[in-house]
Amino acid sequence: MMIMKLYRFLIVAAAALAFASCADWDSVDNQGGTLMEKQVQETYLSMPVRSEASFEGLYSSLVKGGFTGMRTSSGRPRPDDEALMTILMSNDFESADVILPNNDYNWYSTCGEYSSRSADYANPYTRYKVPYDIISLCNTFIASYPEDVTGEALYKVAQAHAIKAYCYMLLAPSFSLFTDDLSEPCVPLLTDDVKDPANNPRASLKDVFGYIIDELTFAVDNLDGFERPTNAYINKQAALALRARAELFIKDYDNAYQDAVDAVVGLTPYSIAEVSVPAFYKIDDHNVIWGYDMTTIQAQDSPECSHTSWMGSLGGATYAWSCQCYAQIYKPLYDRIPDTDIRKQWWVDENLSSTIADAITYKGEKVAELVIADEKEKFLPYTNVKFGVNEVGTQVCDEDFPFVRVEEMLLVQAEAKLGQGDAAAAGTILENFVKNYRDPSYSVAAATAGGRTLADEIWFQRRVELWGEGFGVPDARRLGKPIVRMAEGSNWPDAFKFNIASDDPWLRMRFPKDEMNTNFGIVDNEGGQQPEPGQNPTIVDGVTNL
Repeated sequence: MMIMKLYRFLIVAAAALAFASCADWDSVDNQGGTLMEKQVQETYLSMPVRSEASFEGLYSSLVKGGFTGMRTSSGRPRPDDEALMTILMSNDFESADVILPNNDYNWYSTCGEYSSRSADYANPYTRYKVPYDIISLCNTFIASYPEDVTGEALYKVAQAHAIKAYCYMLLAPSFSLFTDDLSEPCVPLLTDDVKDPANNPRASLKDVFGYIIDELTFAVDNLDGFERPTNAYINKQAALALRARAELFIKDYDNAYQDAVDAVVGLTPYSIAEVSVPAFYKIDDHNVIWGYDMTTIQAQDSPECSHTSWMGSLGGATYAWSCQCYAQIYKPLYDRIPDTDIRKQWWVDENLSSTIADAITYKGEKVAELVIADEKEKFLPYTNVKFGVNEVGTQVCDEDFPFVRVEEMLLVQAEAKLGQGDAAAAGTILENFVKNYRDPSYSVAAATAGGRTLADEIWFQRRVELWGEGFGVPDARRLGKPIVRMAEGSNWPDAFKFNIASDDPWLRMRFPKDEMNTNFGIVDNEGGQQPEPGQNPTIVDGVTNL
């Protein structure tokens, strides 16, 4: 096997990191609701020094807690160092729809206030470093096989190509605004054509997505016959789904539609009954096209470095449960969900009630209102119960996570049909999905009667259905949408309450200093300034305000 590249660590003095709310690298506890030592597994493993790029290591690296090796003063991984999950959750915490409170335990407050453009902060560094480390692992793995590889080894190589494409697809929306001009600079490509890694300029959006689609096409073409043991592995349908997602980014509607159709052959969404309880945490469920299998061993390594810790509401030893950092839905979005839609019950109302939450108990009490000293804080209004756990109050946090679901592909089909100019077909696809699987009373005609366009109705359905799964920022970028947190009834904390225009240069991430100091070919993003509370109150998004 080839020797993988060594990890490079960004060394920044803690005093230089003036994070708001969660402040510096070491700030974990403060008044009330502290994540107690007794609640956290003490068997934290130091980052392994891996001498080879194993196939299983490609998958385990995707959501490895403590991936970058950055640690708190107590020696534990940073709670916001969660490999690709950091990117997915940051995509939502920088959107309008997923809110964490502005308290002293919110390690993602940099996303809430959009100070995440600093080249010194850990959050943006992780969001850049981790995908490239995984891309490098994939390149090393692929290079360890001959070009004419066949059989089972070819299946593994094809999956490595798909993982690499997925990582680039996560990077791209952070560094570009996705205007119609695909010549806009995006991110560097790590390919065999790079002669000088110290002078590797940013590729254009066209070239980056061309490369992504080429990598996924290789996977699609070479995964015929691959029977995966679990949905944790990428098969042909998963590669098709990822390619459909990429094609939607660049408005290749014909291919996006066909790939989204082919990706769900033989598969069905969750039923209304199946989403009438907390769900979305078992990747071998029938609606999961590809997902991550969180093992118990990996979860015990760093349970607070997990999707459950931040986006779930039902697991103990988490920042949600113990520190009242519950992830809440944006109230103006919640208010627009019809009462007949089961998804409205994925979040509690202002009285901490929903049909789903009311049925969940812990130690004999309704979980939403329960307070246990030094263990659990009660829910906040609009807290989610969308994401389930293996056991309520668990301190293991070994829940799985879906990267791609059938439901997304149905929404891709609807959007692609609309992009082709076939509004009738788009409406039919959308109505069939929502009416049969979420809201029996739904009709597209009624949903758009108040002035919402069909395009915005599809976006609305994505915002509700895919809430908390990492689509907030990518969808806003590719659709050219503003970030609107100030619609009537907004429940965003005052410090995070502002609107950002879709073309604001501040939306583009800045490249970490570590990268700028080693790759002199990069021209950094610039322009704009950190948003101020209350700015741009008249901007509308077409969904939460028309």
